[in-house]
Amino acid sequence: MENQTELDKDTKTTSVLKAAWLIAVVTIVSKLIGFVRDVVIANYYGATMVSDAYYYAYQIPSLSLILLGGVGGPFHSATVAIFSKLIPSLKEKPSDKVNKLYSTFMTATILFFLVLSVLIFIFPKEIMGLIISNGSQEMINLASTHLKIMTPLLVIGGIVGIYYGILIIYKQFMLPNLSPIVMSVAIIVMSVAAAPDDKKGLALAWATTIGALLQLVIQYPNVRKLGFKLRPNFEFTNNPHFKEICELLFPAVLSSTVGQIHIYVDMFFTSSISEGAWTAIGYANRVFQFPVGILVTAFLVPLFPIFARLVADKDYDGIRKYFNKGVGVLFFAAIPIIIGILVVGLDSIRLVFERGAFDKEATFMVTEALWFLSASILPYVFRDSITRVYYSFNDSATPFIIAFSSIILKFFLNILFITHWQMGIGGITLSTSLVTLFNACVLGFLMKRKMKMDYKSLFRNLGKMIAAGILAFLVCMFAAYTFDSYASLPPVIFELVKIAFIFVLCMAVYIPLNLVMKMDYASELAERIKSRLGR
Repeated sequence: MENQTELDKDTKTTSVLKAAWLIAVVTIVSKLIGFVRDVVIANYYGATMVSDAYYYAYQIPSLSLILLGGVGGPFHSATVAIFSKLIPSLKEKPSDKVNKLYSTFMTATILFFLVLSVLIFIFPKEIMGLIISNGSQEMINLASTHLKIMTPLLVIGGIVGIYYGILIIYKQFMLPNLSPIVMSVAIIVMSVAAAPDDKKGLALAWATTIGALLQLVIQYPNVRKLGFKLRPNFEFTNNPHFKEICELLFPAVLSSTVGQIHIYVDMFFTSSISEGAWTAIGYANRVFQFPVGILVTAFLVPLFPIFARLVADKDYDGIRKYFNKGVGVLFFAAIPIIIGILVVGLDSIRLVFERGAFDKEATFMVTEALWFLSASILPYVFRDSITRVYYSFNDSATPFIIAFSSIILKFFLNILFITHWQMGIGGITLSTSLVTLFNACVLGFLMKRKMKMDYKSLFRNLGKMIAAGILAFLVCMFAAYTFDSYASLPPVIFELVKIAFIFVLCMAVYIPLNLVMKMDYASELAERIKSRLGR
């Protein structure tokens, strides 16, 4: 029996790794097209008042589409946490009980976001005036117009989030991670078609709305095929499982909303720095999310349903095992990313964005923001991982309380870094990194109220990885300085060769050092590389 249990665990681990590889590949494709989208926007709109107005306005509908309804958001998380425990077999159609819960959840979601979107559509100037109070009236008016165009995203976001959760429960990982491509393609096509006549950037807002609607359209057939049918149901009080969803969802939504408040605090301070500053921070976040988002999504999406089932079975040893394995792999991969940002971040931004209306000043603004943001990578992956464990215990209140308490810290740090120390864009992203570290530490500490985690071995391994990373960083910095001094190539070729050279050098130093310290993650990676080459 014990051997069978170990076999089941090994099978689960293999399944998670396969799913992680699939999600990583799909997410890479999605992120690459997202990068093309950002390059197109940067080329036609630069880091200007028009781009600022779009990105300021987009923060509100993105709360629904990305933070609340995206992969890993509250609606996706609540759906996975509750429905995965109610569906005994993924090979059968959902029962009437499950379908009724699905209809109730969808009805409540649509009604809530519909009311919210109507209010935002009526009062866009008041909302944008509050958010960018230090901005000019022209910017506020333009951002208000963008916001009105994008209000349908609020309703779409909640629905898409539930669809994501259903599809991931049934191990359909590809479609949820590919569907953002639709929005990126819509923005690329409309931006190219509208330029250079689109002086107000309204094509961006319309393309975003159309792209979100298409995301909804392509998800629906698969959800319907699985057997989930929406029949409006207003019995919100007599369904205990819907009550469970609300108890999990409400604090999780508030927690994500608190995260958005952090962004609004940043927007308030950024509007006093310089024109294009908020656009630069937005691009820095996108560059940051490219590798980090791929890592977190690839491992946490397949792990989350496993966490939920292990909690239901009270298999705490299993949770510790999968948590340390997943977070350890994330830490191992995150350190080379930090090295790459610090050593060739400027070269990467220059290569990707610096053309058309995006000049050298904009390149440096984005890079400065990215350097300070890189400090948040390790606490970011830990925070997101431990949060999934809380959700598996049907506890979203604790992450909310911690996130809410950090608003004061965020405001204080922004005053310190921006108002007093005049750090500019770097101060905004440095405060973000410190707040992320605060959230990760407190969430990790409070987990002991649920179960005892094995942090000792996790962070002992992290210490070894950091030591290897420091040595790799020093070698890469010396190599980059030498490369800049002696290489004489055309600009684009120079950047490509330098980035590739530093990447290979970093891995050539980092992985062997980890092997010397007998790190399992490095050994597994080396074995997989040998296996691939052998084939």
